[in-house]
Amino acid sequence: MAEADLDAVIRQLAKANNKSLMGATKKRSAFYVAKAASAKDKEAKARFKLLAESAMLHGTAAAKRLQNSADNTADSYARAIKNAA
Repeated sequence: MAEADLDAVIRQLAKANNKSLMGATKKRSAFYVAKAASAKDKEAKARFKLLAESAMLHGTAAAKRLQNSADNTADSYARAIKNAA
């Protein structure tokens, strides 16, 4: 019973971290979009839009890596407990 609980805790913590990471990513992207909207020249607008897109791509990739790592850890723990039992 405790094994299943720890497995669920690992996944739950990863989900919470993933949610906060994506929130920060969206906030940073929105910051750059706002800067693009207030930019004076065309080059600055394009640069800020590119930064916003890049922030979303990097944040999403980091969140995906975090989730994959947590899934692997939880699965590995579950297998280890199953084999030990």
